[in-house]
Amino acid sequence: MKQFFGAFFGSIIGIVVATILGILITVAVVKSSFEGAFEEKEEVSAVKANTVLKLVLDGEVSEREKENPFKGLGGAFSGNDGLGLNSLVKKLNIASEDENVKGVYVVIKSLRAGFATMLELRDAMERFKEKGKFIYVYSENLSQNEYFLASSATRIFLNPQGNLDWKGLNMSLLFYKHTFEKLDIDMQVFRHGKFKSAVEPFMLDKMSEANRYQSETFLNSIWNTMLTEISRSRKLSVEELNAMANNLQVHFPSDALGKLVDALAYEDEVVAEIKKKTGLKESDKMKFKDFEKYEKKADDESHKKDEKIAVIYANGAIGSGEGNDEEIGSDRLVKAIKEARQDDKIKGIVIRVNSPGGSALASDVIWREVTLAKKAKPTVVSMGNLAASGGYYISCAADRIFAQPNTITGSIGVFGILPNIQKLLDKKLGITVDTVNTNKYSDIGTGLRTVTEREYQFIQSSVEKVYDTFTKRVAEGRGISQAMVDSIGQGRVWTGADALKINLVDELGGLDDAIAYVVKKAKLKQFKTVELPKQKNPFDDFFGKKESEFESKLMKNQLGSMYMYFRQVQNLIEMKGVQARLPFEMTFQ
Repeated sequence: MKQFFGAFFGSIIGIVVATILGILITVAVVKSSFEGAFEEKEEVSAVKANTVLKLVLDGEVSEREKENPFKGLGGAFSGNDGLGLNSLVKKLNIASEDENVKGVYVVIKSLRAGFATMLELRDAMERFKEKGKFIYVYSENLSQNEYFLASSATRIFLNPQGNLDWKGLNMSLLFYKHTFEKLDIDMQVFRHGKFKSAVEPFMLDKMSEANRYQSETFLNSIWNTMLTEISRSRKLSVEELNAMANNLQVHFPSDALGKLVDALAYEDEVVAEIKKKTGLKESDKMKFKDFEKYEKKADDESHKKDEKIAVIYANGAIGSGEGNDEEIGSDRLVKAIKEARQDDKIKGIVIRVNSPGGSALASDVIWREVTLAKKAKPTVVSMGNLAASGGYYISCAADRIFAQPNTITGSIGVFGILPNIQKLLDKKLGITVDTVNTNKYSDIGTGLRTVTEREYQFIQSSVEKVYDTFTKRVAEGRGISQAMVDSIGQGRVWTGADALKINLVDELGGLDDAIAYVVKKAKLKQFKTVELPKQKNPFDDFFGKKESEFESKLMKNQLGSMYMYFRQVQNLIEMKGVQARLPFEMTFQ
């Protein structure tokens, strides 16, 4: 009877859940259809003279904007996590040339983005201002990263009861050595590179001296980039900015007034300021144009041209298989690069890399396709927040590498981890293991016993071979000796600014700079860009067999800042073979 009722109520719950999801999907489809029907008429033609765009920055900024069929429905299904750097920069560039757009009103709420992403968006805002237009920023609370972006504005408004964080950067790593000791799990580690600290959380309880040294170096490099840019925009010296952080001089909003911000105001007061700026009377109603809906068709003939530049997005950890927009699958990325290579209308390729690395094998498969593409047409790499370890592996063969000064790159090193859970099973759970083998080493790698010295050397030799191959690939791609690569490798992490000095990158700049270089190399006068890989239909992803981006979004919304640690454990479980991966996820504050 228990089983009957369990099955009965389980079926009822399943039907209810399926019905709710069905309704949500139907609403999303209908909403999308109606919007599509009226989009061109309503949105493209609605840009009138003296228009001010309103951009609300709330949520995560991804490399590439993805359609969200549930947007506007509220809850975990909605939000602004669909913001894409590509779309934000493109629209700012278009608006800068649009004579009807006079300015942009930016409201910063809770913005999550890497330092290089912030810099690229900041550069787009600077270009917009250079056209004689204004950018006003308003926020109730500004983190240091958010302020870095806001500092490029014409005027910054902070809520009188709000907060501005200014204390300098710090970086935190979590170490699990004692956790595994309590669980009686022996983490068997194999690595090459004294700076390859991705394995340190499993074997140490604090940073090694090498890791601390490299962390201090690249963290200070990122901070110096922030200070330099803010100093230029706000007319404050770097020494003054550092003193404000060292002495905790910014405690209340009034402390930031006149230096870091221009005025303390509530949002209605900011709107009143924008009215004055645009020549409206106090009694007039301020009508903003939604930045997300802003669109302007190009008047020139370039968009009718057949010649194209392919922008290929390589975003997320690297693994074999299909992947998606959040995880690089070697099959999907290779297919995209090959498609661009074989398409005669595509005259050049820009690979946008934002990856901490992953599988060394999958990285090599992608590297091979990049070398083939380079032989066919100009192929360059534009690095985002991260292009480290495997992310650098897939970049090194390009004709030219662009990085932001605060991009995290390098980490040329490899490792492998084999957990031994024999004691956990025996001492904690009372489970013993008995094994039958056909050969002496048949059970190597099962994780149910300690590896022997012979087995350790066997696995370590695989790590050494991958490192040798990795450094050879870099040496060939960068035109330097393998010994030189080894000296700047060893798993060490560099910022883009420091990587430029040691020939790991060629130029500091963003995606637009990389595209401009390819256009020049391909000798194009008129062109249009195409983005690859083609994005999956959101509903196909929703009903996918593996964990989808939709599921990942739900997890992010539920776990918040703890999602990173969930992914750390998940990555550990999913690791296969030798890894070329960044020193775990780092938390910057």
